[in-house]
Amino acid sequence: MAVLTPLSLLIGVMFDQIGQTFIGWIPFVFALMTFISGLNIRMRDAKVFVEHPKTILICIAFLHILMPVWAYFLAELFFDNHLLTIGFVLAVAVPTGVTSMIWITVSKGNVPLGLAIVLIDTLLAPFVMPSIVQLVVGNEMKIATNSIIIDMIWMIVLPSLAGIAVNELTKGSFPKKYSQVLAPISKFCLFFIVLVNSSVVAPYLKNLNAEIIKIIIVVLCLSVSGYLFAAIFARLFWQDRAIGTTFIFNAGMRNIAAGVVVATTYFPAKAVLPVVLGMLFQQVLASFASQGVRKYFH
Repeated sequence: MAVLTPLSLLIGVMFDQIGQTFIGWIPFVFALMTFISGLNIRMRDAKVFVEHPKTILICIAFLHILMPVWAYFLAELFFDNHLLTIGFVLAVAVPTGVTSMIWITVSKGNVPLGLAIVLIDTLLAPFVMPSIVQLVVGNEMKIATNSIIIDMIWMIVLPSLAGIAVNELTKGSFPKKYSQVLAPISKFCLFFIVLVNSSVVAPYLKNLNAEIIKIIIVVLCLSVSGYLFAAIFARLFWQDRAIGTTFIFNAGMRNIAAGVVVATTYFPAKAVLPVVLGMLFQQVLASFASQGVRKYFH
């Protein structure tokens, strides 16, 4: 993941003319990826909300209040471009990433709690994310908020619910039986999304200048600070290592592919830049965080 994600972005930039011919496929590929992710969730995971309501509420607030405000501050501080501000906020306003479960499992976090956060945040995404974007856009630009909500419902919520339903009806046997087929398909979908959408911002990345380099640096700082803030929160609020670890990865990772799809569909290429570039660092930082978590909670 840490190698293939940046590689997909590089290929998409190099062969941007080919990539742009597949733009129309992205919503369907994303829905398929979300369906496969939903197969790993069962409704009983939502019961964890009763056991850990504080953790889940703090995580939701961290994801959709603290980080968007921080992203807005950084964008306004370093850039004089409203489209870039929208892009930076959009990059962190998306729901927590399902791939966080990989790192939660590897780092011995609380897997049921992590799944519950993913499920709840995914179901909230079609309403929370467009609201945050609308606040940032304000009256300077008209956006089709209703269309974004509808797109996110059928790309995220409905496929997720379909995956959960299949998992429930088969009592978990379907994802177990076909996991060796589904896992590579899900990874391929992610790489395809990165590759195709990176072709949209290829003209910017092919002509690197001081502004693009500054965007890359600020995106990296935003990604790193997300993990650092999450670690501070974990130390302040939880003594339990498993819960703290779960919070760090749920708060630090994002379903950036969803942000890329929304950005490329509804905003100019400039606003897509910070979102796409966020994919460069996510898995790499997660691997560093998994090593840091062990030392941090020691």
